[in-house]
Amino acid sequence: MLAGIEAGGTKFNCIIAENPEQVIAEKRIATTDPEDTIQEVSKFFRRSMQQADIELQSIGIGSFGPLDLDPTSPTYGAITSTPKLPWQNFNIKQAIESALDIPAVLDTDVNAAALGEYMWGAGKGKHTVLYLTIGTGIGGGIIIQGEPLHGMLHPEMGHIYLPISSGEKAFQGICPYHSNCFEGLASGPALQAQWGVKAEKLAENHPAWIQEAYTIAQALCNYICILSPQIIILGGGVMQQKQLFPLIRSQVQKLLNGYIQVPSIIEEIDSYIVPPRLGSRAGVLGAIGLAQMVNR
Repeated sequence: MLAGIEAGGTKFNCIIAENPEQVIAEKRIATTDPEDTIQEVSKFFRRSMQQADIELQSIGIGSFGPLDLDPTSPTYGAITSTPKLPWQNFNIKQAIESALDIPAVLDTDVNAAALGEYMWGAGKGKHTVLYLTIGTGIGGGIIIQGEPLHGMLHPEMGHIYLPISSGEKAFQGICPYHSNCFEGLASGPALQAQWGVKAEKLAENHPAWIQEAYTIAQALCNYICILSPQIIILGGGVMQQKQLFPLIRSQVQKLLNGYIQVPSIIEEIDSYIVPPRLGSRAGVLGAIGLAQMVNR
């Protein structure tokens, strides 16, 4: 049996399962300091193993970051420069392996969600799957031929620079590092900073959503031209505003201006830019997918 953790800044979603149809136990645990959180996580898994009379083979962890995912690094498995100060430089991979005495596979929370959608969700049957979460922050993960994309670190898709209007009153973005990056312009807090009200309080026909769709579409066009994904999945709190999807699709077609001549863009964009089929469970189920990769 496999275990998974979607490790977030406010809660750890824990699961024991083989796949979405075969789930043994699940629990949400509040994220506090590392010691107490890991202790509560360990209690859940050990209690569940005893109650179900099972053994765990491995565990996947989809975590907030940034993360050190370089196996040759002396800090491999650590959360690095997070603004969550108690978690800075905390080696979450080692802590979980020590607490449960099983091997762990660690990746970003968005790569885990992308893997979940690739294996069991909207990306099933595709070999190149892009997943973006647009909420409190913006992050992205991409799966290519069944493997999450890494490099010198891991993708930071929320921090690509995007153009802003030239007027004096143009919104400059809120990212403390880059101002007008994707996250600085289009995250939930960015919407609140620009319009003076939380995103979920904005009316469905508010002009904010037209601008938001345009900003998201700009980013998607960059990803389409660079990564050429077979499907783009948009999750997160902001994307609960379902009126955004047709606006984004229309803007992507307009901005690409006929340059990418494939049916997915020209004729089938409604099934190309989509919400996650697994909904809010994409991340925790993706962690089960990570656990399956332990021997690769």
